[in-house]
Amino acid sequence: MKIRLTALLCALLLLLGAVPAAGALEGDTSLAADTLATLGLVQGNNTGYALDAPATRAHAAVLLVRLAGAEEAARNDLWISGFRDVPDWAYTPITYAAHQGWITGVTALDFKPDNALTANAWCTMLLRMLGYSDKNGDFAVSDAAAFARRIGLVSRSYEGAMTRGDVFETMYDALFFSYKDGSETVIGRLVRQGNCSKAAASALGLLNKRLTARQIADHHMAAVFRIDAFRTVDQMYAEMPTGNATGFFISPDGLAVTNYHSIDEASYGLATTAAGEVYPIEEVLYYDTDIDIAVIRVSRTSKESKITSTFAWLELVGTGEICAGDTVYAISNPLGLGLAVSSGIIGSTAHNVPPFALPCIVNSADISEGSSGGALMNEYGQVIGITSGAYAYGNNMYLAVPVDPAIEADLPAHGMTLAEVRALEHPAA
Repeated sequence: MKIRLTALLCALLLLLGAVPAAGALEGDTSLAADTLATLGLVQGNNTGYALDAPATRAHAAVLLVRLAGAEEAARNDLWISGFRDVPDWAYTPITYAAHQGWITGVTALDFKPDNALTANAWCTMLLRMLGYSDKNGDFAVSDAAAFARRIGLVSRSYEGAMTRGDVFETMYDALFFSYKDGSETVIGRLVRQGNCSKAAASALGLLNKRLTARQIADHHMAAVFRIDAFRTVDQMYAEMPTGNATGFFISPDGLAVTNYHSIDEASYGLATTAAGEVYPIEEVLYYDTDIDIAVIRVSRTSKESKITSTFAWLELVGTGEICAGDTVYAISNPLGLGLAVSSGIIGSTAHNVPPFALPCIVNSADISEGSSGGALMNEYGQVIGITSGAYAYGNNMYLAVPVDPAIEADLPAHGMTLAEVRALEHPAA
């Protein structure tokens, strides 16, 4: 049974206010600074935090060591960096961070502490502190800010010189991020080691696993992408897609999930991430036309020939424990206008809806045409379903197919190209 969902998707409005804007809001920066100050990670002065002041390399080193919960370790470190231009107030954190390999000097002898801090330099420091290595090919220093956005470490794109407010915002984002080995989050380690008060972190909501719509957007939108589908190579080169849809990564190496009808009849496909980077869809590893699910692999080499070592990704948990009334969030690409988040509740956990072969999740998280293949998440940021359609004459009755078949699928090492799937399913096309 072929899936044909054309007129089903009719919602036009999403809760776009929950999506972070391209630039920071003044209130967001102040909130980040206040939160970090409460945790003891930043300090203001009589005039405030000087949020608009340029950030320097010296200040970055001090803040990095605090974020790592390593101030005591820095005081006990007897290693000598050899930098001849480091001020006394920043000597200990700069020396320690250099010893750990988190920072480097401009030269072997000069750290240049008063130089402006660039986005790439600061993101390089953060990534190294979290266990990522530019030497081992995890990322490139020249692309560090874009890589940080790609993996969801930061919630917006940064370029050029950073302000102190920018640094505070990225530190706040980093609190929720896990170390590369997956052992724990930054805030989790700070609390466990006693560097931050558990009571303070709890009061600030930093240890609450239930996420708001804003937190879903900030921390998980990087794992969702727009799909542009093309029937011919000429259409792809002309950038004239025959359809738009959504997909989301389920592993750091490019495995992703979408609806089957999102790629049906396409011979080529491109995935555009939240950071605006474009990657070809390489192959289809699993699909079911009746259930309307496809597992695809997105290339790690972008359209601009840049190679990434990892993508942000979402955890799949399925529908085993969902209940009517549960809060849900959807991230998708409505109307092809860009990624957006919406929120709602589950109305029905298992609703039989022709032509879907499995009962669907009925919920009130708004979607629209172009949202097919998006992620429907619980309030912990885990995926339970794939946003797929809506009742044309229903009120807030949006449909998501359960993600369970993708969890249970035995994926092959190699799949088929989109063109091969099209030839198999539409031999006369």
